[in-house]
Amino acid sequence: MSESELEKLEQRIDELLRRCHQLREENNSLRQRLDQINQERALLIQKNEVVRSRVEAMVSRLKSMEHHT
Repeated sequence: MSESELEKLEQRIDELLRRCHQLREENNSLRQRLDQINQERALLIQKNEVVRSRVEAMVSRLKSMEHHT
C-alpha cells in the first residue's frame, strides 16, 4: 500500500468515526425526545381520564335531575 493510499484510508476512517459520533449523539437526542414525548403522552392520558370521569359524573347528575323533575 502506498503512502497516499494509507492517507486516504486514514481520512476515510476519521470520517467514519466522526459520522459514528454524530449518529450516536443524534440517537441519544432522539431517545431523550422520545422519553419526553412518552411522559407528555402519559400526562395527557391521565388528564383525559380525569376529564372523562368528571364528564361522566356530570352526565349522571343531569340524568338524576331529569328523573326528579
